[in-house]
Amino acid sequence: MPRQRPRISFEYFPPRTEEGKAKLLQDTTPALNALEPAFFSVTYGAGGTTRDSTLGVVSAMREAGIDVAPHLSFGGDNESTVGALVDSYIERGIKRMVALRGDTPSGMGGSSQLVYASELVAFIRARTGDHFQIEVAAYPEIHPQARSYDSDIHYLKAKLDAGANSAITQYFFNVESYFYFLDQCSAAGITKPIHAGIMPIINFANLARFSRNCGAEIPRWICQRVEGYGDDQDSIRKFGVEVVTQLCQTLLDSGAPGIHFYTMNQVEPTREIYLNLGLQPGT
Repeated sequence: MPRQRPRISFEYFPPRTEEGKAKLLQDTTPALNALEPAFFSVTYGAGGTTRDSTLGVVSAMREAGIDVAPHLSFGGDNESTVGALVDSYIERGIKRMVALRGDTPSGMGGSSQLVYASELVAFIRARTGDHFQIEVAAYPEIHPQARSYDSDIHYLKAKLDAGANSAITQYFFNVESYFYFLDQCSAAGITKPIHAGIMPIINFANLARFSRNCGAEIPRWICQRVEGYGDDQDSIRKFGVEVVTQLCQTLLDSGAPGIHFYTMNQVEPTREIYLNLGLQPGT
């Protein structure tokens, strides 16, 4: 029996300018949608700070007939505000959602309520039944604020038990961390799919800075290799495509159910990596 095609999905963040939004919708999206992903997702700023722009991008994509999943968190909002937003997505024909605890926006300090993703999942399920395919976040290298490895898995299980259908991981470069994480999740009684989140290497300096903040480890050998290229951006780009292609191939060959690409709103190198994997549209 031929192996089932892995689930491939692409993630955006909502652009800050109208020019950026137009480029995303008119250029980037048609190019990536031609690869026939299962869906796109659109992020939601800390504390809901990009609520309107997320809604705008999601609505435009849905009007174009694209399957899209908005990210959602409670942030500083009350149930009425979040419920109205959920209802508006239903009205637009949205059937997927990524439910997150979310981050507190800078300057809000302890004034923002902390609502766990499991509570948000339960809220969505109570309000909408089985309307949404709900994704939640998972952390193979463990969330930076987690008390322990086991407690982080406990919270993932709580999110899935609350009604989420599957999980998408924070990006990683150590394939062993992902499969060890799957083994530990299985031992904890988690049976739902955990899809691998992958970040193509676009701007290594930005990637390194972001990775330090979110707890994603970049292996020393990758850092050393990039440093060896100096200012040769073309070589860094080619190396990045090679490394991430190999990572994705190992994941798929070893049974990962799918890959979620953090595209950074760029067509390349995500498309190049996708085609390197032989994931031709329609297969």
